[in-house]
This record gives sequence, structure tokens and C-alpha cells, in this order.
Amino acid sequence: MLAGGGTGGHLFPALAIADEIKRLEPSATFLFLGTTGKIEARVVPQHGYPFRTIWISGFHRRLTIDNLLFPLKVIVSLIQSFFVIRQFRPDVVVGTGGYVCGPILFVASLLGIPTIIHESNSYPGITTRLLAARVSRVFIAFKEAQRWLKRTDHVVLTGTPTREVLGTISKKDGTEAFGLEPGKHTILVFGGSLGAASINNAVLASIDELRRKDIQLIWQTGRSDYERIRAVVGSRSIGWLGAFIENMEYALGAADLVICRAGATTLAELTRVGKPAIVVPYPHAAGDHQTHNARSLADAGAAVMIADQDLARDLGSNVQALLENPTRLRQMGAASKEMGRPGAGPEIAAAICRMIQASES
Repeated sequence: MLAGGGTGGHLFPALAIADEIKRLEPSATFLFLGTTGKIEARVVPQHGYPFRTIWISGFHRRLTIDNLLFPLKVIVSLIQSFFVIRQFRPDVVVGTGGYVCGPILFVASLLGIPTIIHESNSYPGITTRLLAARVSRVFIAFKEAQRWLKRTDHVVLTGTPTREVLGTISKKDGTEAFGLEPGKHTILVFGGSLGAASINNAVLASIDELRRKDIQLIWQTGRSDYERIRAVVGSRSIGWLGAFIENMEYALGAADLVICRAGATTLAELTRVGKPAIVVPYPHAAGDHQTHNARSLADAGAAVMIADQDLARDLGSNVQALLENPTRLRQMGAASKEMGRPGAGPEIAAAICRMIQASES
């Protein structure tokens, strides 16, 4: 049983882990848990895994109806988790972050079922911090995450699991998948699965200059910003524009340069495929962990980091400088690839299979 969602950063590591377990144990059965209306409800079934929902949401810092309902949601989600576990009878429960995995991990630990958390960020989320001492094993992507956990004897540094298909798509196949021209410079723009208004606005401001230089975009705006961006772009031909990219492996294959946030899963995917990037840390991330993530790539020469408040001023000049310097792009791509940890998924999957075998013996 796997739980994690709300954003792609929580969901895609869970899918990568499931894919690796299925490769090791083809007869294994899976059940994903998530919430209605979030990315997992759409993407998990597309990947062929069974999916069920529980009634839970995050706690907001301002007064909202969801906050008033939060205590009731916690109680209901714990009851739902108990009955789902009793029905599915999992050998192991894996949580990859976000509020949705909290109830299921807590109930599973009470029932004595092996439990695992994977934490992608250098500053662990609140679910990880609350439950890390209860679960059987914690896998982390950054060594710094250990300092925030009360118990560390069961913590293993692995990196963030990414899907095996990443890095297997050529530029030609990637551009054709989006109806673009393989001979042109292609920039992939995305702000995570939910989008990023500041990135969208900065790219909008550079649209005409990009078109003059014959640069095409694969631009994921996020669902909340799509209609606004589409209206402003109008009839101008810029490449591919959409709310969400379903086949990110093709987008990454097509890209000569990536402009994105600095979430841990995003950077794990970038470094797996070895793409040069302009990374823009989300300024309100807990513990400012995205700045830490971005700086690790920038210091290694794999990316250019631009602060969110400087994006409108600095994006256009940095894009131009990079695309006019193919040698530097190649060097950045090589440095990015060097940082990748493609073995994270197989390592975690193998550990999970060993835990299941040990519990059965």
C-alpha cells in the first residue's frame, strides 16, 4: 500500500517505488491511497494502479472552512484507513510525504504492519517529522534531513526515486510528441504540478524576444493559471502550452534548457536525465529547503539559480546567455547527470522486498 500526493513531488516518488517493486516482484499487488481532486486521483489510474481515497486535507495557516473541519477529517481518515488496511491486508505501507500518508501510516504502525517513509526534502515535512519515530524505516534524499528527526537509527540516505523511463526519450521523439521541430532550441518551463505564477509572468514578459530568436517552448502553466496565460499568449505561436504535462519524460527529452522550481523530486528528475536548468526556488517553502536544493545544483555547475524576486529582471538575459553558449550547456548537462541518483528507486524497492520477506519468515 502506498500513500502520497497533493503534489507531484509527493506522488511521483511513490509511483517510481511501485514500478521498481513490480519489476522485482511481478506478482505483487498494489493499492494507492490519496484524496479526491488532487493530482494522484488522475495520475495513479493512468499508470495502471488501483486507487482509493480518504477524507483528509492539509492544515492552512489562515482561518478556513477546511481548518474548522480538520479535526473531524483526521478522525474520519483514521477510521477509513483502518478499514482499508483490514480489507487490503498490506505487507508493507509506504508513505512519500504530504498529509494524505499521515493517517494510513499511523494506523498501520498501530497494527504492527511494517511502515516506510520516503522524505525527498532537506527539511522534512510535518508528516515525516511527526511519524518518523513510529515507522520501521525512513529513506531520505538529503543527509541534512536527519537533524530534524527525533530518531535516526533507522534512517537510510538513498536519494529520491525517479521513474526508469526518464532519460530514454530522444530530442527527436520528444519534440515530435509535442508537435514541435527537432532543429529548434526548446525550453521546458514548469513550476511543479501546481504551476508557479512568478515563472509564468517572467516567461510571458520574454515571449516576443523568444519568438524573434526562433525558440520554442513546452510550457506547463499549472491548472489555476492556464486560462490567463492562454488569453495573453493569444494566437502567437510559441510551441506547446498546457495546464499539465502528462508525459514529462518526452518533455525532458525534447528540452535543451529547463526553467523550473527547485522541489526535490523535480531536481531528482533533472539530474537523472542530465538537463541544464535555470532553477527558481519557491520562496515560501518550509525551512527554505528549495533554496538549499537549488544551491546544490548551482554550486556543482549544473544550474543557474535565480531568486524569485529577481526573476522578472534576470530570466531573459540568462536564457539568452545560456542558449548562445552550447559548450556551457553541455557542461551543465554533464554536471547535472553526475549528480543523478538513478539507483535510489531500485535500492528502496529492494529494501522493501527484504522487509516483507523478513516479516513473513
